[in-house]
Amino acid sequence: MSERRVDLGIWDKLTKAVVFLLIIAALIAVAVWYLPLIKQNERMRAEILRLEQEVAAEEQTAERRKLAIEAMRNDPETVERYAREKLGLAKAGETVIRFEEPDPHRP
Repeated sequence: MSERRVDLGIWDKLTKAVVFLLIIAALIAVAVWYLPLIKQNERMRAEILRLEQEVAAEEQTAERRKLAIEAMRNDPETVERYAREKLGLAKAGETVIRFEEPDPHRP
């Protein structure tokens, strides 16, 4: 038995072109469908990174404050220095000299 090939001419080529275009259209549809999700994912990842950096900065601040509180509780020299600098206190018989910043609004 011999095999015969029927030449469909232009219709065979058109069918292949339509199938190819349908595949391309399907890929574009999937890309359009998922593009907003991809963008949202990128925004959320950037937000997570920003929040992680903020958390790290706040943890450092908390650690510094914890150390300052511990120093105030346990170190009398720290309490004395704080009283001198922040509260303007002095020991009996001491002379306190204060340096003030010049007022930029005064000529």
